[in-house]
Amino acid sequence: MAYMTKEGYDKMVAQLRQMELVDRPAASAAIAEARDKGDLSENSEYEAAKEAQAMLEMKINELKAAVASAKILDTSHLKGDIVQILSTVEIKNVKNNTLMKYTIVSESEANLREGKISSTTPIAQGLLGHKVGEVVDIKIPQGSVQLEIMSISI
Repeated sequence: MAYMTKEGYDKMVAQLRQMELVDRPAASAAIAEARDKGDLSENSEYEAAKEAQAMLEMKINELKAAVASAKILDTSHLKGDIVQILSTVEIKNVKNNTLMKYTIVSESEANLREGKISSTTPIAQGLLGHKVGEVVDIKIPQGSVQLEIMSISI
């Protein structure tokens, strides 16, 4: 089960529709076009089109499974006193006083450029369940980092 926002769910459903209604027919057309070019045993264009179609079908099946198992979170029931999924957390690196702000989201919605980190990352895992003012020691691939929770919002 994947927890996500309504926005993330809608985006995933739109992507699935695009793949099923536009990309799938285009892949079939590419196969048909390549097939019309002659001997299939030596037709690399045909093989490439078949491989692209197989990859597309795999992605469609993954998205269908994700949509089917999605659990949309209602932000009106979330509390702002502890870090949880969909919390926006401002943290400070205790060692160098660097301030960072992240929103903890599902893996499918993570986008570091937008400040959204997956709830499965070491930083998010270390912050979940903690409160403002707490200093959390988090194990990261480079070792360990101490982060102080400055604020939490929904």
